[in-house]
Amino acid sequence: MGSMSVPELQQPWIETPLIESAALSKAASCRVFLKLENLQPSGSFKSRGIGNLILRTLQTHPTPHLTHFYSSSGGNAGLAAVTAAVTLGRPATVVVPLSTKPVMISKIRTAGATAVIQRGATWVEADTYLREEILAKDSNGVYVPPFDHPDVRAGAETIVDEVERQIEGGKPDAVVCSVGGGGLFSGVVMGLGKRWGNDVDVLALETKGAESLAKSLEKGELVTLPGITSIATSLGAVRVATKAFELGQKPNVQSVVLDDAEAAMGCWRLADDERLLVEPACGVSVAVCYDGRLKALLPRLTATSKVVIVVCGGSDVTLERLAEYRARYGYAERWTTTDEAVPSTLTAPKWEGDELVQEA
Repeated sequence: MGSMSVPELQQPWIETPLIESAALSKAASCRVFLKLENLQPSGSFKSRGIGNLILRTLQTHPTPHLTHFYSSSGGNAGLAAVTAAVTLGRPATVVVPLSTKPVMISKIRTAGATAVIQRGATWVEADTYLREEILAKDSNGVYVPPFDHPDVRAGAETIVDEVERQIEGGKPDAVVCSVGGGGLFSGVVMGLGKRWGNDVDVLALETKGAESLAKSLEKGELVTLPGITSIATSLGAVRVATKAFELGQKPNVQSVVLDDAEAAMGCWRLADDERLLVEPACGVSVAVCYDGRLKALLPRLTATSKVVIVVCGGSDVTLERLAEYRARYGYAERWTTTDEAVPSTLTAPKWEGDELVQEA
């Protein structure tokens, strides 16, 4: 491939639909809109931030035609890096820990990875191997960080650009999004701030066992978790980015932590109501619509208020795993809506007290 000029470069993410969900609106007693980031080329919002980083690199690199991109994520970030690099005609290699699920390795390879290398018991060990053994020997290698980079945040901010164009009246009353390392959250909060200051409420959702932002805000300083114990492994950053910690202190931001059962419930409810299959890292943001917490957290919401939920997606989910979550965490239905006008209520497991009385 010869030298690359800017006009040759294709944007490696797409404008996604914003749809109003009748089922979630009924459950939450306000107008709920779903920003469908699960439809991105890589299956998650990561296509925006990581795609933007790779695009900007190729636009500014002195020898873009020689670049080789490297990621150490065995999850959505690695898949997004490969998808974006291949779209832009460049090779990408991913180093993943030995614990990475075979289905994710298969997806990364299918996306066109030059190589998928398994090293180390943890992400830290895989990342160290990538930096010290591979990148150190490749003068044309470019490291792709999963979330903590200005270009990643700028890519995530494009969600707000689209919402402003797509939503009735041009402005939402609130936005709900998940927080892992903080790239998505930071981009969304920055975008909202540039347009409407602190006038749009933001709920920052995490799961117990992956709540690095919540713990940091509680202590008033950046906190490093001892490990990730949540099933929402895509939220598994033991330390949130500094920028996300700063933005989390804005007056219009609320940090919200739910348990794994509620995140899993959000997954099966969303599948039944909207035919969308997502990871618990995304299900946790949907869950607040079903358990009554949305109005409790944002009491100023009315029946006509517009709430945007970023359906961040994720590729590490299967029908089999969703069924496992439902069997394991079905008791979460004890705290959800019983309104049969919400279709997923009719298909949800039925509980009385601590007893499962009917598996729908």
